[in-house]
Amino acid sequence: MDARVRNAFPDTRGDGGSLLVCDRISRSFGGLKALKGVSLDVRPGEIFGLVGPNGSGKTTLLNAIAGFFPPQDGKVLFEGKDITGMRPHRVARLGIARTFQNLALFRGMSTLDNILMGRHIHMRPRALATALYWWWAERDEAAQRRKAEEIIDFLQLESIRDEPIDVVPLGLQKRVELARALAAEPKLLILDEPMAGMNQEEKEYMARFILDVREERGIAVLMIEHHMDVVASLCDRMLVLNHGEPIAAGAPAEALAEPGVIEAYLGKRHAHAA
Repeated sequence: MDARVRNAFPDTRGDGGSLLVCDRISRSFGGLKALKGVSLDVRPGEIFGLVGPNGSGKTTLLNAIAGFFPPQDGKVLFEGKDITGMRPHRVARLGIARTFQNLALFRGMSTLDNILMGRHIHMRPRALATALYWWWAERDEAAQRRKAEEIIDFLQLESIRDEPIDVVPLGLQKRVELARALAAEPKLLILDEPMAGMNQEEKEYMARFILDVREERGIAVLMIEHHMDVVASLCDRMLVLNHGEPIAAGAPAEALAEPGVIEAYLGKRHAHAA
């Protein structure tokens, strides 16, 4: 790893107040080395960008953090606790929520019901509560709905509140998926290409809501995004991957200007011209 990349992330041991630490994460699928010793840290209240060409290992790293494909080498720490290899539902209970590159909404359900699904980690179904529904479980259900309605108001989804998700436009479906993740009340929000397929107006709305998530709710954000203008304007720091390895890190303006990043996206001829 280039020394400049290494020095941009001095806190990979988790002793400097970082919320999330990935320490030398490696992951292979058969003979393909998807991640090769990748380290990063996300600090409380930070928007951190993870970028790179297709196939560079970005989503694999998110899956390693969330427990879907645990790393084969390295550690993942959250609030100083080792969560390497922890099952996804346990990771979620600790305060990590995510959206997906390909929408994972529940078809045939309304916007409200999809958002309510994000409250499942706060629900404690019990036989006694069900038997005494009108006295006990009804109050819990009402409390969960109030949380969902609050998020609907926060993300301005009132107009599609009761619409079947199948008929909601793609840009709004992305916002609904963000709402479902927020319903879990996370400390860290992982966004996998939240603006994919959006037009310019929809991107601007989403960018504003991501900033609001950080500024009004104090939630840290780890974001994969291909729109470099979005990354440059939203992110405090970023890491660039290529072929599973870090090639640049630091403030967006500095990282995106690195010759290795230009080469990864545009080829050697353009990198030399730059």
